[in-house]
Amino acid sequence: MNAQAHSAPLSVAGQRSESLKAAAVALLLGTVLVFTAGFSHSATIHNAGHDTRHALSFPCH
Repeated sequence: MNAQAHSAPLSVAGQRSESLKAAAVALLLGTVLVFTAGFSHSATIHNAGHDTRHALSFPCH
C-alpha cells in the first residue's frame, strides 16, 4: 500500500481566500504596531517608531 500523501492544488477561489487572510493579518498587525508605538507613554517605544519612520523616508510630522 502506498503511504505517500497527495495534496490537491488550491483552486483560484482558495488562493484568493488565503491571500485575503494574509492581507488582513498584515493590516491588523501593522495597525497595532503603529498605534502601540504612536500612543505609547514610553519614550523609548515612541522614539523607536519615530526613528523607523524617518529611516524609511515616511513623513510623520
